[in-house]
Amino acid sequence: MGIKERVGWPVVRQLSGADRLARGAAVRSAATEAQGNRTVSADRVVKSVCPYCAVGCGQRIFVKDERVVQIEGDPDSPVSRGRLCPKGAASEQLVNAPGRQSEVLYRRPYGTAWERLDLETATDMIADRVIETRARTWQPESDGQVVRRTLGIAGLGGATLDNEENYLIKKLFTAMGAIQIENQARI
Repeated sequence: MGIKERVGWPVVRQLSGADRLARGAAVRSAATEAQGNRTVSADRVVKSVCPYCAVGCGQRIFVKDERVVQIEGDPDSPVSRGRLCPKGAASEQLVNAPGRQSEVLYRRPYGTAWERLDLETATDMIADRVIETRARTWQPESDGQVVRRTLGIAGLGGATLDNEENYLIKKLFTAMGAIQIENQARI
């Protein structure tokens, strides 16, 4: 029995075998063969756009039993032609992470514990606070100039928002009179 058969390390198989570029047999093992391809067992494939930045790379989302099992680049996308950056390639973790919050949590002022709120209650609380802050901090003019603004509200968008969402957020905050509006993707 030669070293290739005795040692299971891919690098040994690569250096001692005919697959010097490690594109075939050198990277295969019984463990990887047993894994199987998650895309083959999917019930359906949904085309989408990566949520991480403004590039808009195409994604193919493989779903099995109403759960995302794999996300790959969409080769039909004229933007990305099947390629994804590391964040886009790992976006399956965005929806399947065990620590992902799927409920609204609220900690009252000076509270020590989080409590669960229904979405409607949480939305109403946010709206009430935005209306109160805007009314309290509204500036119709500054130094004799008409400004019609509030310095009490600011907006910071996230990198998981797409262009359309950022556009709507910018319009909403501008309509409220906020002038401090930035996006994390640019920072």
